[in-house]
Amino acid sequence: MFKEYDVIVVGAGHAGCEAAAAAANMGSSVLLITMNMETIAQMSCNPAMGGVAKGQIVREIDAMGGYSGIISDKTTLQFRMLNLSKGPAMWSPRAQNDRKRFAEEWRLALERTPNVDFWQDMVSSLIIKDNQVKGVKTSIGVEIRAKSVVLTNGTFLNGLIHIGEKKFGGGRTGEKAATGLTEQLTSIGFEAGRMKTGTPPRVDGRSLNYSLMEEQWGDENPGRFSYTNVDRPTEQRCCWITYTNSNVHETLKEGFEKSPMFTGRIKGLGPRYCPSIEDKINRFAERERHQIFVEPEGWNTCEIYVNGFSTSLPEDVQYRALIQIPGFENAKMFRPGYAIEYDFFPPTQLTLTLETKLIQNLYFAGQINGTTGYEEAASQGFIAGINAHLKINDQHELIMKRSESYIGVLIDDLVTKGTEEPYRMFTSRAEHRLLLRQDNADIRLSPIGHALGLISDERLEIVKKKVTDSDDIVAYTRKQSIEMSEANEMLESLNSSALTQNVKLFGVLSRPQVGIEDLRKVSTAFNDYLNQYDQVTVEQAEIKIKYESYFLKEQEIVNKMQKMEDKDINPDFDYSQLVSLSKEAREKLLKIKPRTLGQASRISGVSPSDISVLMVHISK
Repeated sequence: MFKEYDVIVVGAGHAGCEAAAAAANMGSSVLLITMNMETIAQMSCNPAMGGVAKGQIVREIDAMGGYSGIISDKTTLQFRMLNLSKGPAMWSPRAQNDRKRFAEEWRLALERTPNVDFWQDMVSSLIIKDNQVKGVKTSIGVEIRAKSVVLTNGTFLNGLIHIGEKKFGGGRTGEKAATGLTEQLTSIGFEAGRMKTGTPPRVDGRSLNYSLMEEQWGDENPGRFSYTNVDRPTEQRCCWITYTNSNVHETLKEGFEKSPMFTGRIKGLGPRYCPSIEDKINRFAERERHQIFVEPEGWNTCEIYVNGFSTSLPEDVQYRALIQIPGFENAKMFRPGYAIEYDFFPPTQLTLTLETKLIQNLYFAGQINGTTGYEEAASQGFIAGINAHLKINDQHELIMKRSESYIGVLIDDLVTKGTEEPYRMFTSRAEHRLLLRQDNADIRLSPIGHALGLISDERLEIVKKKVTDSDDIVAYTRKQSIEMSEANEMLESLNSSALTQNVKLFGVLSRPQVGIEDLRKVSTAFNDYLNQYDQVTVEQAEIKIKYESYFLKEQEIVNKMQKMEDKDINPDFDYSQLVSLSKEAREKLLKIKPRTLGQASRISGVSPSDISVLMVHISK
């Protein structure tokens, strides 16, 4: 019934979908196995993509040929560029999405992708021989052979849902948990743990009083995630903001004695940066209110996502607290919020390709590695799918560098440092974030996608043109001057000092108060020159001009650090023989088995003196 596949992907969430698409588009035969064909790419929690650092990840996936950006753009309800008041390293695209259409577009994209087959079933165990994965076994007794397997099980591994004192097995509300895999993997020698996440109640938007809330509209000229020619939104839906209050907090506290989080029934650690509402009012008791984002679930539904009100309290407590929020006085609840516990495998058991160290050709991606968020999962799935294809075809595997992508930061953090709580990406995690901006992901990563066969020649040429055109604009500003009479009135209006002589455009644009659009308004010649370029290219040139010196300094740091990153370490290196290393360093190095000296230097417990010892022995 089944041929032997090149790659089997287990799970069809964001990680699984990107893994399947990537491997298939590179030429592998792929079988995507999911327990429910109707929930492929389901947005299990909030109906949104992107945000701080997460938006950069979506752009990076798109720049290399993944689908997440395109799917998000096709299903956008509202688009906002966050943090525009800060520097460009902090600018982060975020989109509110139509939940149903998002899943539909992902399924259509996969069905249109040659080499992708589907099978609805639960994978209960792996077929393993001589420490190498050979396929999977399903709950109905089917054995399917494959050269490699990517596990992207999300929250389904022994998933346990909590609502107050009630608990029941499930990977998502209305869907059963996945069993068998954890038990098999731990029997082999894998270490497993438990994590927890949660979701808020959903309510009937027709029952809300929006006049008591703050409107939150998208950008006037909305952007998009993808660097392809996906249409920009021509219409957007409004979101709203409201707040909890002391009455809400007191009502929620009434349910604490039945809270699975406070009574100890939940053993797994929850996300630090996305806590439940009961955790917020307990940890931040001094705060009188907490922000609630009221987000529509789609174009053609009245269902509302109550962002900021994640909870596992009893449903009656949830409801009584909800109706005390301004605008929610007459709210009708569609379904209560809940917490879910699930198994994960500490990611220090993986290599930087996301292949497991114990079993060859077996890859983990997504929440199975202890991450949280669609974007983090999608990027891991994308890299795992690529590396599964490369490995079975005896090609050099792909390892993303910290200095070239947020994806590289994410994977290096997981594999090198591990995580004891759900990992979420932030711009602060990237030491070279000034170079890893959302506006230049195509410049940074499209050449890699092209080399892998995921980006077409035509698309790469567009990226090259963006680079040359923006460089031409920068060069123009270095050569052309602006007269005092043209600039001074404008500079005065921007509280910038007046010119005492004619200066080059570059010098005026280097001032933090002056934007390229300001100069276009006062210089007809400059405006006429820029009219030959699109807005994206002009913005890229402006960023290069304003931050040139900072970029150069940051690149110098990267170049110095690269010397350590380029020093490879034999994976079979016996650290136990190096008595000059501290005991902790030997233990950690033997466990992680770093690929490079740079990776070794980031392992917790490995000191600079330990690195010095390693450098001596590597040189020998």
